[in-house]
Amino acid sequence: MEVTDSLSDKGKRDYNLIQEARKGNQKAFAELMANYYNFIYYSMLKMTPNNFDAEDLTIEAFTKAFKNLENYTPEYAFSSWLYKIATNNAIDFLRSKNKASSVNAPSVKKNITGESDKNMTDKHENPEELFIHKEKSAFIHEVVNQMKPHYASLITLRYFHDYSYEEIAKELNIPLGTVKVRLYRAKELLFNMLKNSEDNF
Repeated sequence: MEVTDSLSDKGKRDYNLIQEARKGNQKAFAELMANYYNFIYYSMLKMTPNNFDAEDLTIEAFTKAFKNLENYTPEYAFSSWLYKIATNNAIDFLRSKNKASSVNAPSVKKNITGESDKNMTDKHENPEELFIHKEKSAFIHEVVNQMKPHYASLITLRYFHDYSYEEIAKELNIPLGTVKVRLYRAKELLFNMLKNSEDNF
């Protein structure tokens, strides 16, 4: 019996995309992100009223899912697996945000990927892993380089160099509010480019 025999049409589609993504197929990564970006983003928005935090959490969810794709099994729907990663990450983020001044180390739990949420959400992890796992960084750089310079610089500073909003404002000598607005537009543009450039992968 084939693995896909018991899956729904949607499950078969996702399983086939995952198999291709595991082989390094960039189109498969982009399709998975396009299929579930809105679902994860609006789920994150329910957990935090800050749309910038929701966007960052969405990006991190895909980063972690793609990095740990080998751990996925069709026992779970891909959407459920991805949602679990996203919500675990968001819970840890909110907990960390609320207890930022605490001197006690937060408890470290294992999530569905089998990896420590604390380690996975560490803002000081390899910056290139913050958007797509490190093996795919060259692809992301290529897409970012196609963007207008003022957008590309924001994405580069935020996700490749791990700058905070405040650090970006200082580096580019622009108001903090402008950074947030432009970065929102830059990320929206980047996602659209990923969705619309499948033929170039």
